Amino acid sequence: MNPDHISLHNKQFEPYLSAARLATAIEKLAAQLNQDYADKTPLFVAVLNGSFMFAADLLKALHIPCEISFIRVASYEGTSSTGKVQEVLGLTEEIGGRHVVILEDIVDTGHTMRMLLDTLGDKQPASLEVASLFMKPECLQHELSIRYVGLSIPNDFIVGYGLDFDGLGRNYPDVYKAV
Repeated sequence: MNPDHISLHNKQFEPYLSAARLATAIEKLAAQLNQDYADKTPLFVAVLNGSFMFAADLLKALHIPCEISFIRVASYEGTSSTGKVQEVLGLTEEIGGRHVVILEDIVDTGHTMRMLLDTLGDKQPASLEVASLFMKPECLQHELSIRYVGLSIPNDFIVGYGLDFDGLGRNYPDVYKAV
């Protein structure tokens, strides 16, 4: 049973999206990807740490040959974006000529995604797309074309299902929003 409210550091959070709602969104994304990549073998590049649950559940729902790799970037401090993106752990696979799909937990300002699209695009993949579980359209500061979006949400600070507040909260199967 999931708690009615959670407390992380100095903040309170209330239930926002259930694990069942997340599973439905992921199933829809998987169906799109299964169709769009039916004749390809895409490389999924999951952005750590936040996307680990999303990436695991999405790949379990795919029925196409595919590979996965992980990169780590950071642009958050506490509850707000620093606006600076630092690549911490880079991609080791050769992606030239490959179909690449970046897996991200959430796109809000778009700083991280802009940097990733530019960096990976320079390596000349056959195609480069983004699949994000969450998107905050009102927060975008970059023009981005994100083909695969699980859920568009308002500008609420959320935790759970891989998303954290200063390291805490990733382990919850549901998503909570700050109150």
